[in-house]
Amino acid sequence: MSAFARRHLGVLAVTCGLLATPALLPTAHADAPVTNRASLKQDLCYQVVTDRFADGNTSNDDPAKSPGMYDATKTNWKLYWGGDFAGIQQHLQYLKDLGVTAIWMSPHVDNIDKPAVYNGVPNAGYHGYWTRDFKRPEEHFGTLAEFDSLISAAHSMGIKVIMDWAPNHTSPADPANPSFAEGGALYDDGVLKGTAVNDTSGYFHHNGGISNYDDRYEVQYKNLADLADLDQQNGTVNSLLKTDANYWMSRGVDGIRMDAVKHMSSGWQRSFADNVLASKDAFLYGEWYLGSKTDPLYADNVRFANDSGISVLDFYLNIAMRETFGSGAPMSNLDAAIARTGTDYTYKENLVTFLDNHDMSRFLTLKNDTTALHDALAFMLTVRGTPCLYYGTEQYLHNDTSGGGDPWNRPQMPGFGETTTAFKEIQKLSALRQNQPALAWGTHQQRWINNDVYVYERRFNNDTVLVAINKSGAAYPIAGLNTALPAGSYTDQLGGLLGGQSITVGSGTGGNNPVTSFTLGGGQVAVWSYKGPEPSSPTIGSAAPTLTRAGNTITVEGRGFGTSGTLKVGGVTASVSSWGANRVTATVPSGTPAGIQQVTVTTSGGTSNGYALKVLSGAQVPVTFTVTNATPTNPGDNIYISGSIPELGSWSTDRNTAVGPLLTPNYPNWFGVASVPACTTFQYKFLKIAADGTATWENGANHTDTAPCSGTSATTVAWQY
Repeated sequence: MSAFARRHLGVLAVTCGLLATPALLPTAHADAPVTNRASLKQDLCYQVVTDRFADGNTSNDDPAKSPGMYDATKTNWKLYWGGDFAGIQQHLQYLKDLGVTAIWMSPHVDNIDKPAVYNGVPNAGYHGYWTRDFKRPEEHFGTLAEFDSLISAAHSMGIKVIMDWAPNHTSPADPANPSFAEGGALYDDGVLKGTAVNDTSGYFHHNGGISNYDDRYEVQYKNLADLADLDQQNGTVNSLLKTDANYWMSRGVDGIRMDAVKHMSSGWQRSFADNVLASKDAFLYGEWYLGSKTDPLYADNVRFANDSGISVLDFYLNIAMRETFGSGAPMSNLDAAIARTGTDYTYKENLVTFLDNHDMSRFLTLKNDTTALHDALAFMLTVRGTPCLYYGTEQYLHNDTSGGGDPWNRPQMPGFGETTTAFKEIQKLSALRQNQPALAWGTHQQRWINNDVYVYERRFNNDTVLVAINKSGAAYPIAGLNTALPAGSYTDQLGGLLGGQSITVGSGTGGNNPVTSFTLGGGQVAVWSYKGPEPSSPTIGSAAPTLTRAGNTITVEGRGFGTSGTLKVGGVTASVSSWGANRVTATVPSGTPAGIQQVTVTTSGGTSNGYALKVLSGAQVPVTFTVTNATPTNPGDNIYISGSIPELGSWSTDRNTAVGPLLTPNYPNWFGVASVPACTTFQYKFLKIAADGTATWENGANHTDTAPCSGTSATTVAWQY
């Protein structure tokens, strides 16, 4: 959810208009294995707004628990339209045919039972982001048995299920009107814990609404629109959010899309990620909304993705794709975006890429041109990161009312035919992605470019994919093109679907083999691929999760692993649970040093490259650190913490390693939440890092603290002059 779209959130749904009886349900849920749930690098993700996808069980359209929140006429875009778990399950074969290997569902948990009425119009939590109970399914979407059935059926088709988790807030609340909606009520498995308008237990922040979305304190500690803002440092809230997330993971969910990660402390979120990953290896990614490529909090977003164990949706590249394919920007705009994000993000291949979603107008609203859409999809499906398709894109779904924003970007799924050009394009490129390491883990190199044409190459060892896209209406002769594709002839992997043709590659040197000149017509796309034989020596392309600790499971992928060998983390030999030529699963060994450590694979063919993981010192707890009366600062200066443990930067004075910048709503007092190892005594000090990077420590002895063995804690000290 975007920072500005909360008040009228109406996110996920779509009934197909078909009335069907529920499928037979299993008597118990099954957490069947799917291929490497710790990573989505080879996957095609499909974002489903559950309420707008398909009505598989009409008996839950207007449930007795929350009557009057369903609109059978589908004219009130803020109410439920009937989509449910059963509807998704009934169309799993369609999704599998499309090439989908991971479904990101809108939040499935219980939302408000009483409408929020704005300007006389009733609004429901059809989108899933107005949670009241994190441990029960939303009755409009189905029963727990139907949820389990969907998970089991998806797994039987090799499809992962990603849950959307929104721990930042509950539902709309109005302090001046306690009867509005449900007052931000928070329940735990049916038991009312409290409300934001009568918050006797301190479950919520009460700092008013955000007015400046560029202010770090405001975005983390004030309300998004009028949504009741949870205090994750409250012990009960901290426990509930982690316990309930693990409950759903135990029922078979494979990963988590975290809502509004920009609006919670990164320290608490790292402790959340650690808690989940200690129970189950999984892939976690979050929504850090960037309003532009010059967003003042872009660096904070990068730091979060690099350090928290939670990757992010790639808003930076999203903006560049929409500018380039939708608004006429030159192809250099895309190349520059790939170059910058490739430098900034430690795990750029873990970013989740997208053309549009439930918080912005659909691409065809931006530019109603299916050729432009095909070009943009080809790019998204062949660059680094996991492509995530917004439901109905393959059917050219869009509604342009009022500019096509919320809620018009969430129309009913129009149908499930498999004949559109977009469907076939996605199908072909998803199949290639699943079987071509260059697309999952490879480098990116621009090979030929002008304002309208972008030819780029993805490469992992000798595996190579060459992509050519012409976004204009004019044909261009492509001469002087070089590639790492070995000498030979190559057919278009799209089979000429978008006008692509075969090419001939000659012999060259240094990975620069000449391509015989050819013409790329207007709007045309071609994809050429080479996958070499299994190499004799190992190369790692991926290790996941990227945040881990001793005893956790990691999955290492690449090529040339052979039938046996040794896997090490930080130089310590790990216990291997499975070994294959392209994938090894192991347990992070006891004694692995904390901090950034390299994973390596050694076989009879040699030792691989290293892949960096962030190894934690132990189970994490979030601690709020406050320093009062800190040294005076100038604009651009900030206060940080650094200390004796890797989680606190190991005494680093680098602003990208020390914990911070801290927040200062009551200057000169500063505070921040850090994730530290439980039951551990450590030392730390505060320091000022100036705009130019110069660091100034506080004076005096080191501060000493001991983290609690569970829950949360807080500590306050005065700056030592």
